[in-house]
Amino acid sequence: MSDQKTSHDTRDRILDIAERLFMENGYEATSMRMITGAAEVNLAAVNYHFGSKEALLREVFRRRLSWLNRERLQALDRLEGQAGGAPLKPSQILEAFFGTLLRMGEDEALGGMTFLRLLGRTLTDPAEFIRNFFAGEYAEVIDRYKLALFRALPDVPKAEIVWRLHFMLGAMSYAIAGTDVLQVVTGCGLGDLAGESGSDGPGDLVVARRLAQRLMPFLLGGLRAPLPQSIDLPSQQQEPSR
Repeated sequence: MSDQKTSHDTRDRILDIAERLFMENGYEATSMRMITGAAEVNLAAVNYHFGSKEALLREVFRRRLSWLNRERLQALDRLEGQAGGAPLKPSQILEAFFGTLLRMGEDEALGGMTFLRLLGRTLTDPAEFIRNFFAGEYAEVIDRYKLALFRALPDVPKAEIVWRLHFMLGAMSYAIAGTDVLQVVTGCGLGDLAGESGSDGPGDLVVARRLAQRLMPFLLGGLRAPLPQSIDLPSQQQEPSR
């Protein structure tokens, strides 16, 4: 085995371990000692590949978000090409944006539910470097999808569309961060709700599919919701497109 391959394997192992520990404990509560112990490497190896804990977190996200951003943009390009210049349906836009993310939860090679839970947990992190990192990573994608929604919903004020995108992102983040809240609110978990009351509960693949089945209609319903009565419409009010 070459030194280059060994170094690459070590780097990937550190990223995989860090991804899981950041998801389980959060950024602040995850120490470098925890990461090096679980990855069976020394601190020098982590510093060699990443330089710092902050840089390590950024790289954990960058390796997943690079694929996600590329897929989202390609999905939107395909839809707009097929539409031949006509506005897309809001349902198509939401499927391309949120559906692409949810499908990551079904693919362990893309991080699976471990990454989705980490993403949901970290999107609400108050740390400035995390906010700045996400703003930079998402900028092009968010701008493209906002424009697509503006075209799809010409009778809805742009500010209202941005608010609804904000709410949808919040709902998505909360849903993928974990399902423990179901136990708190209802007294039962996903397995109980589906008639699978085994101690281990449903696997991550099942969870990812159930999230997609339930969350996508919920998000689309929010986008189509009636406008607040105090909103001034850009033109004569019409029902939002479907």
